[in-house]
Amino acid sequence: MNYRKAAPLPPVTLDDVRGAQKMLSGVARVTAMEGSRYLTQLVGAPVHLKCENLQRTGSFKLRGAYVRIAGLLPEERAAGVVAASAGNHAQGVALASSLLGVHSTVFMPKGAPLPKISATRDYGAEVRLHGDVVDETLAAAQEYAAETGAVFIHPFDHPDVIAGQGTVGLEILEQCPEVRTIVVGIGGGGLAAGIAVAVKALRPDVRIVGVQAAGSAAYPPSLAAGRPVSVENPATMADGIKVGRPGDVPFAIVGDLVDEVRTVSEDELSAALLLCLERAKLVVEPAGASPVAALLSDPGAFEGPVVAVLSGGNVDPVLMQRVLRHGMAAQGRYLAVRLRLTDRPGALATLLGVLSVVDANVLDVSHVRTDPRLGLTEAEVELHLETKGPAHCTEVGEALRQAGYLVID
Repeated sequence: MNYRKAAPLPPVTLDDVRGAQKMLSGVARVTAMEGSRYLTQLVGAPVHLKCENLQRTGSFKLRGAYVRIAGLLPEERAAGVVAASAGNHAQGVALASSLLGVHSTVFMPKGAPLPKISATRDYGAEVRLHGDVVDETLAAAQEYAAETGAVFIHPFDHPDVIAGQGTVGLEILEQCPEVRTIVVGIGGGGLAAGIAVAVKALRPDVRIVGVQAAGSAAYPPSLAAGRPVSVENPATMADGIKVGRPGDVPFAIVGDLVDEVRTVSEDELSAALLLCLERAKLVVEPAGASPVAALLSDPGAFEGPVVAVLSGGNVDPVLMQRVLRHGMAAQGRYLAVRLRLTDRPGALATLLGVLSVVDANVLDVSHVRTDPRLGLTEAEVELHLETKGPAHCTEVGEALRQAGYLVID
């Protein structure tokens, strides 16, 4: 095996991003910039949403994948390309390869959502399911590349990919020339790095804020250490930014050009996704909603006009249902109550009558009658309720207690 140190990759420049923009003309959409009245009122300055969730394949990933594959030599294209991804990068590589006439093989984890597997195949890739976690999938893809000569397309750690993602920054400046702050989610760092290269070269006064999920935030400790460091067992619902270690190339750019990296909680991500759906009428995945989560968590910290980049909208319907319920709970609009009552005819109807008086909408009811914890005439009931906010949740709980019910949880 050859252990010779690879030559350093070239830096990414504004000219690279402009070249990528020409290459992507007619391939990637110039996605819409939508104003958000609710967020504008919250922040106290204009807030705009850059809708990369409406990009082809449902995320910004097509941009970088296309530029990277289009830049391959003829013999490299002939060997095909390979990628590893649980979703957005997979679809970006699949479509880019099909448009360029290049065979693509995409390794995906066995547990990847079925809609994402199906979409990747529909875009033209050969899909291979391997591994239970992304690290195992990545290793399989790299082994395949070594065995077959296929070119491995990294999701973020390559200058061409970063240049492609940087075209989002050029569009932001064209669509909102008065922008003062750009907020963007960060996983490996390719999108944030690309936007920073483009924007800081043309408008160094614009503040760029990166956002990571708190359970998968590798950038803050890496920036503190001055080098990429790994986060053990990253955990977040936002799989689009669930990356355990920054990429070497984007890390250097983010460290130089991104002004701040913030973190957001799972509750804040859920609330942001719910807000995008209800107020902006946009389907956004948790990673794509991370900039909105940052605005919700600390609205006074952002000088306007603000552009929040909604990086993707590929959310599994099962996850969407779970996240929406979580977001409603975080806002006090969903309440799960477990209580104990006397098991006799009409007991449930009486309980539902109490809830009707306080205007709580019952979504689901379940009973437990046989349990060593229960007395002979007792039953436990678990209720899932739709409520109107924290004050209403308190009102519901108080009404149940006043009616004589033992509220356990």
